[in-house]
Amino acid sequence: MPVAAIILAAGKSTRMKSQRVKVLHEICGRPMLAYVLDAARQAGAQRIIVVVGHDRESVMREFSDQSDIVWVHQQEQKGTGHAVQVCREALKDFTGDVFILAGDGPLIRAETLSRIVDEHRRKQAAMTLATSVIDNPAGYGRIVRDATGEILAIVEEKDASSDQRAIHEVNPSYYLFEATALFGALEKIRPNNQKGEYYLTDTLAILRGEGRAVTALAAVPAEDILSINSRLELAVVSRVMQRRIQAAVMDSGVTIVSPENTWIEFGAKIGQDTVLEAFAWIGARAVIAPASHVPASEVIGRGGKYPA
Repeated sequence: MPVAAIILAAGKSTRMKSQRVKVLHEICGRPMLAYVLDAARQAGAQRIIVVVGHDRESVMREFSDQSDIVWVHQQEQKGTGHAVQVCREALKDFTGDVFILAGDGPLIRAETLSRIVDEHRRKQAAMTLATSVIDNPAGYGRIVRDATGEILAIVEEKDASSDQRAIHEVNPSYYLFEATALFGALEKIRPNNQKGEYYLTDTLAILRGEGRAVTALAAVPAEDILSINSRLELAVVSRVMQRRIQAAVMDSGVTIVSPENTWIEFGAKIGQDTVLEAFAWIGARAVIAPASHVPASEVIGRGGKYPA
């Protein structure tokens, strides 16, 4: 069965205090949206719809070389449910499963998305979501289950009771829907919450009420759910991504003398038996020859080579 992905990227960066649209802020040398696109493709998404709003021209220009993206404009920001509704025309001839993902969550992993697909099809579900159990659930929608463990609802924090706010299983916004079920349920959601928005999460109760199978898989590591709404969160996520990049580089046979004092951008190619001394900075698409010794404080810019 074919898979499509809707990626929500229409935010304004209000808390970032930036003229640049949020999804174009860089994580280790590339826009955060690029990581989400990669994960969706690696998990089998053959059709990619990106919902844009504020400064959409800049986002579309940044990814103009990626021909598999269909751009959909969300002119009014009326919530996640509305953002998906505006994609109906782009998927009018699609019969399959549809991921819905957030464009500001670059720590997403393709392996997690693949697990969602497997669970969704094993359960023959109309909707499957991946959840995470975290120590501090503040700010996230809570997963409400019954005594048998079946999911009953997703409750946004501002709409949650005190008992629901004590729940540590949260919704990191990784969804997979059967396409017909998705758009049928979206027709029935109403803006009945405090902000007057259309919540995608309301589709869960609608589908359950129709007797459709809905499942929730606790599959997202706590680290992966970090999203970006501020400069501080941008720095935190960048550091997590840097650890991942360095781990992959070291696994390939490279020595990093001082990981905490080294920076490697995404896409750099570093040959086996290279040694990176402290304070080395390696730009995106840089190529470092095997068995090189990159001295302290060396800066190799984006696309540069070493030795030159």
